[in-house]
Amino acid sequence: MNSTIAYLTFRGMLGRRRTLLLFLLPGMLILLTVVLRATGNNDLQTTTSVMQKFGVAVLLPILALIIGTGVIGPEIDDGQIMYVLTKPIPRHVITTTKLLVSFALIVAFGVVPGFIAAFIMVGATAQLAAAFAIGMLVGGITYCAIFIALAVATRFAVVVGLLYVLVWESLIGNFATGAKSASVQQWALSVTDLFTSATAVTSEVALGTAVVLLALVTAAGALLAAFRLRTMPIASAE
Repeated sequence: MNSTIAYLTFRGMLGRRRTLLLFLLPGMLILLTVVLRATGNNDLQTTTSVMQKFGVAVLLPILALIIGTGVIGPEIDDGQIMYVLTKPIPRHVITTTKLLVSFALIVAFGVVPGFIAAFIMVGATAQLAAAFAIGMLVGGITYCAIFIALAVATRFAVVVGLLYVLVWESLIGNFATGAKSASVQQWALSVTDLFTSATAVTSEVALGTAVVLLALVTAAGALLAAFRLRTMPIASAE
């Protein structure tokens, strides 16, 4: 990890207008749970539904898309990446740093608000808040790896990422039985289910399979990003 690159990446991410979404989306989730708690609609079934359908299915992938593409995509688009590539820094260090920054951001804006939202609803009941925090953590890490790889591989990473989130994860992955096994959302829910006694939390993927796939896809995304950056001619960043 390179501390200078990490600092510049954090500063760049938190200084762009689109990062307002990083505050807006989790804020909406927390506000929703506050309203539900105030109106008495905070049983385990409702909490699980809100966290699965909003927290894991909507908030997490969209935040990861904003973060994953944002930590490196704009630098490639405007040519600033050329400055970094000309420095004596191994390119795998660049991608590793970007990945670690994205992981930190997804924890701050996805995992922590997810825990707070679930805790507002049910407190420590059935360890549901902690379980969703863990599930969102592993799912968020995998999503970030996927979207960073996309950002390095194509200038249309945001469009491709949105199609993936909206079409595969939200549509096909929720309704096509076979496709559910290839859904990061389902893998995250499988991990969530391990840490809670709430029967409302379910996944179409077995825990062992989910853990293996989460690890493999995360590693594949990181390796693809590093390889693509390593083979990227400096002139292409101009």
